[in-house]
Amino acid sequence: SSGALTLDLALGGGLPKGRVIEIYGPESSGKTTVALHAIAEVQKEGGIAAFVDAEHALDPTYAAALGVDINNLLVSQPDTGEAALEIVDQLVRSAAVDIVVIDSVAALVPRAEIEGDMGDAHVGLQARLMSQALRKITGNIGKSGCTVIFINQLRQKIGVTYGSPETTTGGNALKFYASVRLDIRRIQTLKKGTDEFGNRVKVKVAKNKVAPPFRIAEFDIIFGKGVSTLGCIVDLAEETGIIIRKGAWYSYNGDNISQGRDNAIKYLEEKPEFAEQVKQLVREKLDKGAVVSANSVSKSNEEEEEEEIELEEE
Repeated sequence: SSGALTLDLALGGGLPKGRVIEIYGPESSGKTTVALHAIAEVQKEGGIAAFVDAEHALDPTYAAALGVDINNLLVSQPDTGEAALEIVDQLVRSAAVDIVVIDSVAALVPRAEIEGDMGDAHVGLQARLMSQALRKITGNIGKSGCTVIFINQLRQKIGVTYGSPETTTGGNALKFYASVRLDIRRIQTLKKGTDEFGNRVKVKVAKNKVAPPFRIAEFDIIFGKGVSTLGCIVDLAEETGIIIRKGAWYSYNGDNISQGRDNAIKYLEEKPEFAEQVKQLVREKLDKGAVVSANSVSKSNEEEEEEEIELEEE
């Protein structure tokens, strides 16, 4: 599982084993958060996880808040790109690790560049490094059944008139070797009054070799807490008709449970057994082939407030 129910649905069930996955997007869009949630899910099932921190930016406190067992997480902070990819190869070949996350491809600096001077031109070094590493690693990944997640950054191409000028770092090899590519974007800032408490994130499955591609998922990432799993449950329960919404009121089996989405999430938070029951019902409906729209879109607070005003006027 990716940790977000809506994303699992868009992926056709979750992240595949024994495959290469690329997560890319702008800064602070939630790339590392999604990868850490995947690690937490693997650890919950009793699996072993490794995190290759090339950016030297892993926050253990935040990772623990997302459910990652920090004491049993293998963390490496290599100095060069060659060392990082050698570590990944050894971890995969050992078949003792279930998931490896590399954060990020952009930070995998070739040794020649580190030993050279500032301003030296090193054309195509990183692309060649990635191409060679993926050639070596891919076969072993398939044999060992280990999931390898590469986090990647975006860059701008110069002089592009038509189409998107955005491109990912590290050459084209990763695009070909990845079975799943996730394009993650922040679409809305979640606010309570003037206080910002999270982001609404949209993930497009840009490539998928194991399920239909181009599906879209939306979910909330709460600062300091990670993906709002209950938010995903509320959105999907509404989409599948388990929870009915009339105006701003949410009801279950004819009984009103709350007014507004935030209160519906709070209600599930206070009643974990009920939340689990709703989650199971959602999963059963989806397993039977219930169709939800491409986006599990929740209405913004402003829209809910407008509906409340309309109801009061009536």
